[in-house]
Formats: sequence, C-alpha cells, structure tokens
Amino acid sequence: MSTSSRLLRLLSLLQTPRDWTGSELADRLEVSPRTIRNDIERLRALGYPVHATRGSIGGYRLEAGTSMPPLLLDDDEAVAVAIGLGTATAGAVTGIEETSLRALAKLEQVLPPRLRRQVRQLQGVTVQVRRGRSGPTVDPAALAELARLAREHWTLRFDYADRKAEASSRRVEPYRIVNAGQRWYLVAWDLDRADWRTFRVDRMREGMSPGPRFTPRELTDAEAQAMVARGIPPEARRHQARVVVDVPAAQLMERLGPWIGTIEPLDERSCVLSTGAERVEELAAYLGLLDADFRVSEPPELVEALRRLAGRYAAATA
Repeated sequence: MSTSSRLLRLLSLLQTPRDWTGSELADRLEVSPRTIRNDIERLRALGYPVHATRGSIGGYRLEAGTSMPPLLLDDDEAVAVAIGLGTATAGAVTGIEETSLRALAKLEQVLPPRLRRQVRQLQGVTVQVRRGRSGPTVDPAALAELARLAREHWTLRFDYADRKAEASSRRVEPYRIVNAGQRWYLVAWDLDRADWRTFRVDRMREGMSPGPRFTPRELTDAEAQAMVARGIPPEARRHQARVVVDVPAAQLMERLGPWIGTIEPLDERSCVLSTGAERVEELAAYLGLLDADFRVSEPPELVEALRRLAGRYAAATA
C-alpha cells in the first residue's frame, strides 16, 4: 500500500467514534507501530486533530479541531448525505436552501460517476409535497444556541408571542428541540408555571438571555415528541365538552391518544370523556368517529352543532 493510500485508510479508521491503539492500527494496515506513529504525525501536519492518550488503555482518536478538515465517506454515506441535502431545501430554517445547494454541488463534484448517477436518478423521480402554505422560518443560529443551552443545562429567559399574538416573558429550563414538519419546537420546563411547555421557535423573539444552570429533570425523547404531538392541551382549548360514551373506559383509552382529553369510568360499560377544541364543528365531527354511542348535554354550542350535523347526514341518505 502506498503512503497516500495508507493515510486515507488510516483516516477512515480514525473517523469511527472509538479509540484505536497503535497495535490495532498497525495490524489493520499491516505495518509497524513506528509507521503508524509517523503517519499520525503526517495527518496532524495536514490539519487533522488526532489526539493520543497514554497508558494500557490509551490510543488514538480523531477529535474536533479549529477548522473543518476533509471527510471520508463510504459509498452509502455519500449517497445518504447527498439525498439529505437535496431534501433539506424544503426545510423551515432560514437560508437552508442556499447552503444545502452549495454543499450538494461540492459533494456531487467529487462523487464517483456511479454514485452521482444513483443520486441523480433518485432526485429525478422524487417529488416533494409541500403540505399547506409555507410558514415562517427559524434562524439556524437560534436553533444552535437553544441546542447548546439545553445540552449544557442553562436556564433561559425570552419574550414569546403565543398563537393569539399575546406577548409574555418566559423563564424556562430547555430540554429538547423537536422538528415537526415545517415547525420547530422547544420543549422546556416553565419555571413560573411549574409545568412542561412547548414553544414554537419562530415565535420566540430575538434577545434570548441565558441564566443560571439547572439540575435536569427526567424527560425522554418519546415524552418530548408526545408533548409536541399533543399540541394545545385539551383543557386549554376554547370549547370544553363532557361526553358520556357507551364504551368501557379501558377500551376507549386504548382507542384514543392522551392528547384527546381525560377519560373516567362511569360504570363497567360506559365512561366520561372530557375534551376540548377550538371550534365546536371540529369537536362534533370528531365525536362521530368514536364508533360508539355517546350523549352530550353541554356546551349548548356543541349540542347545536351535533344537531346540524345529524340533519345533514340524514338529508344525505334520504
């Protein structure tokens, strides 16, 4: 193996997230430990920050440096990155289209012809569907700062405008950033409300102020995703309803998600569903999907909406 080929192979090994002992690298490349030490120095001279630790469990690891050195990608990795850059142009991050296209152009320039054909064939038959109108985008610097504060456990103060454009000042412990289609959300513990809250990043005003560090609470990725999927809690929605459903409580709990509302057993064959919606028409239509008999006595607006809907269904089948 030539020196240049050996250096590329050595760099490929060091880019895996683990420590390599000199003897392991020498065995892999079929050279002496001294040659490995010389090659490590050559990589350092080229700008690759190879860190070495001593001792019986010591070894070599490629770490982050002050600049971005060239990366070695396997065939599958190169294709995956190219496809990801192509689809990123539909993202909700300010400026992501231009930077993604620039990076994709650089990558395609050095891709082997066979891999370039794979990428272009896939791009040629792929169509992205934009659901609804394009919404506001977020600043990538703001996302990076939120990620840093969450990772290092710094509290945060910021001004926020809710869905009704009402402004408020919030003090939170940031935990996760969740991407949901065209929206980015911050999942955080609200210090003033002593509860978990989700915040749309595009509604956070400029001028975030970090505060003291905090001891993190228990929160899994699945729980953070569920908070964003749930959206506005049912009890905070405009119209509230109490519905008696002729289904056992356990059965209805299995059928509905936790973001629908609360379910309490009434007896062995029925239960009470407490839920809410921003529009009574939405609530009336959703109740029809329960696939069970139900009774509603309040609010009066919902009762009237159900009567109108029942009349339309009856007329449609007359």
